[in-house]
Amino acid sequence: MKMIEVKDYQQMSQKAAELIVEKVRKNPAIHLGLATGGTPIGTYANLIEDHRKNGTSYQKVITFNLDEYIGLSGNNQNSYRYYMDKQLFNHIDIQKSNTHIPHGDALDTEKECLRYDQLIEGAGGVDLQILGIGSNGHIGFNEPGTPFESTTHIVQLTPSTIMANARYFEKMEEVPTKAITMGISTIMKSKEILLLVSGKAKKVALKRLLEGEITENFPASVLKKHPYVTIIADEAAIADLRFAVMD
Repeated sequence: MKMIEVKDYQQMSQKAAELIVEKVRKNPAIHLGLATGGTPIGTYANLIEDHRKNGTSYQKVITFNLDEYIGLSGNNQNSYRYYMDKQLFNHIDIQKSNTHIPHGDALDTEKECLRYDQLIEGAGGVDLQILGIGSNGHIGFNEPGTPFESTTHIVQLTPSTIMANARYFEKMEEVPTKAITMGISTIMKSKEILLLVSGKAKKVALKRLLEGEITENFPASVLKKHPYVTIIADEAAIADLRFAVMD
């Protein structure tokens, strides 16, 4: 693992965007694995700004998102399809047909999981996967106890994850309790992984990732087995570590 230490969330977002833009310019047809939630919003904003100022093109880029809530259509304001359109896709020149997110409103969600894995594999996999990390170590919606060999699957979200997501919904009863998520083995097949970690709320998770054992009880720990992982973490997240690998 390579770790890049930055001052704060703003610098993390800028650095992440710079790395992504560099990859896109080198490979205009790159396959990006994208994440949602609060962590990557700043990164996406920086990508939009670069596109406007420097004209970085996403015409040939193909994207695969990590997950989607079960029961929500892409038109639902709380769906991850809606999130991605609002936070990124509507503001760059990417072809919407090249942006892939699990269909949360599929009639047969088991078949949808299989379809999504086959879609990723058929396209040749993910070149660069962007990840955040949950306070309990989840990546995507792969909660503690998820087998490392898991492919795209349906998950019952834990109470802590449901509570963390509640801020995006008006009422607690509207927060989905299940999701489709890219599996851990699918994530690990990505050629490179970029993990974004910001804030004091994530410092325990980052410390455990770097200093703890590899265990399915802490899904992110599997990243230690991947040959090309870059972590961008800010000072608040790095606090209390025994060590920090500086870039």
